Amino acid sequence: MLALKKINNNFVLCQDEAGEEIVAMGKGLGFGELPREISIKEVERTFYDVDERYLSSVQSIPQDVMSLAVKICDIARKTLPYQVSPNLTFTMADHIEFILERARKGINVKMPLAYDVEQCYPAELDIGKYAVRRIRKDLKVNILASEATGIALNIVSARVDDTAEVDSTGASTDEDMLEELTEIIEDEMGTIITRDSFAFSRYATHMNYLFQRLHANEGLGMGYSKAFEDLSKDCPEASQCVEKMSGHILEKWGSSLSDEEKLYLILHVSRLCIKEE
Repeated sequence: MLALKKINNNFVLCQDEAGEEIVAMGKGLGFGELPREISIKEVERTFYDVDERYLSSVQSIPQDVMSLAVKICDIARKTLPYQVSPNLTFTMADHIEFILERARKGINVKMPLAYDVEQCYPAELDIGKYAVRRIRKDLKVNILASEATGIALNIVSARVDDTAEVDSTGASTDEDMLEELTEIIEDEMGTIITRDSFAFSRYATHMNYLFQRLHANEGLGMGYSKAFEDLSKDCPEASQCVEKMSGHILEKWGSSLSDEEKLYLILHVSRLCIKEE
């Protein structure tokens, strides 16, 4: 196997014997000069058909988080009655890292869609509950049990279903709103957001969950108004941007964002712009 490009110390972009491009995971694979031949014994896991835009997330994700994401996604692939995207391992690792980031900031998010996920996606929720237990045990972070819902939704969004048809009712409205809000971020933050980047994909996923809550008249009620005030002071530009976005949603849809929704959105806008710099 020919290692072509370093992703981080433990991940490299490779070419297999058939000439196909793959991602290889193994301790210390990124060290040394590249390109070079590596032994199969050095490789713990390989990943085929991974979209390169998702690889940038690996650079900043600790190895213990990445290894846990691999275990969780292995269970998903073995137990679910459908195929999931080859990108799931990387989006899952990023999702877990974001959970840990929020935990370090003392921000716990209530999941308004918890009941719907429990009723519609029980198998995915079981995997989410398993993931919460492993995060607590392996990463030594006491996250809320409700995080299982977000992890389950991450799996649901990675479902690969060739026969699925897109429901056009309201879909274009959500798509248009996403683009309009993204343009507000670009104008307010003075940046250009690449629409096919991993950072944008993560942001768009959050916005889709937000749109679902707004359509269902469900909001985040976490009691974190004080945290919102503090974060607004720490991130004034992102806060001002979110206020513009909130005003646009109110004007177009007649829906108001709570302080808790805005707090979560400030975090996403800040991360999006940092990634794009």
